Amino acid sequence: MVKITGLFFLQLCMILVFIVCRIIVFNCSVLFQDMCTAECNSSWNESSFDLLDLDSSALLRMNIGLTLTQMFVWPFFLINILMLFTFYRKQAFRTETRYILFAHTLLTDVIFLLLTDLQVILKYNVVQMPVSFCIPLCILIEVVNTCTPLTITAMCVERYVAICMPLRHSAISTTSRTLNLILIIWIMSFIVPFMDVLILIVSVPEEYFIEPIFCHYDIMMPEHWHRTMRSILYVIDFFIILLIEFFCYLMIMIAARRASVDKKSAAKGLRTVSLHMIQLILCTVQSVCPYVEAEIIEIDFTLYLSVRLFNFLTFNIIARAITPLVYGIRDETFCAAMLHYIKCRQNHISSEKKEPNF
Repeated sequence: MVKITGLFFLQLCMILVFIVCRIIVFNCSVLFQDMCTAECNSSWNESSFDLLDLDSSALLRMNIGLTLTQMFVWPFFLINILMLFTFYRKQAFRTETRYILFAHTLLTDVIFLLLTDLQVILKYNVVQMPVSFCIPLCILIEVVNTCTPLTITAMCVERYVAICMPLRHSAISTTSRTLNLILIIWIMSFIVPFMDVLILIVSVPEEYFIEPIFCHYDIMMPEHWHRTMRSILYVIDFFIILLIEFFCYLMIMIAARRASVDKKSAAKGLRTVSLHMIQLILCTVQSVCPYVEAEIIEIDFTLYLSVRLFNFLTFNIIARAITPLVYGIRDETFCAAMLHYIKCRQNHISSEKKEPNF
């Protein structure tokens, strides 16, 4: 029997996902056309209706933006799928903390890319849906988006333990503890969206949930004080996570000066933590983008489209490309396994474990 290769697996995933997205867009267009009414009381949705009256140049700009989005999303999506495939095919990767956290980051990034790309497709096809249908999608996007910086922080702490406490690393970084940590990350990521839903339920009338709207997270924060509170929470979370990562960076840098520590491993750990801090900053800026875009749309709608596209590609897509570069390509063992599946070889990869190259 011919064995299914990694390349065929990726091609099959790409075709299936593309078909599913097209079906969803078509069905949503048909389903919500009769449900949506011409009236909408939300202030952010009023500007969205301008999409229906754009001139030809603005429509061309939007089509180019949609094309660029697909060109950026799908390569990173396929790379992440290939790395997840490599992780699940190799037993050694499924028992080490750094690879488990890495795979979790890839999984949340894949979900985030698919859902945000679906949002973009719905937006560019001028598909509106009732608020009640949009809320679950927004919650899931927010949850996986929050999982990324929390997992990055856990990966930095794991490097700190491996370099600064090498004798205790094997006892601390166990598979069961790592899985429990991932569960805690998901629970923490659900807290804020859950609170936002509760606040929304008690602060808006029932008619609000059947209003047609372009799907985005702001629909869950109709009150100004709610959005202000959310911004403050973002800033607090950012500084707490940044402080933890800076602490790990500082301790690894101090450990690198000691004679008892492997200086090569410590130097690689410093580079890894530094790249994680850059990714954290990019992911955090993404949370501020909607507030900047809300101000720009009042000034110039054409400029708003350009800024929105730039923000999406830079802080949503490119920011999530750093993780594969840090833990995938720079790791010799993982990279060798991934190249094995890319080249569709059937020979067994040597079980000899190389030194992690990060």
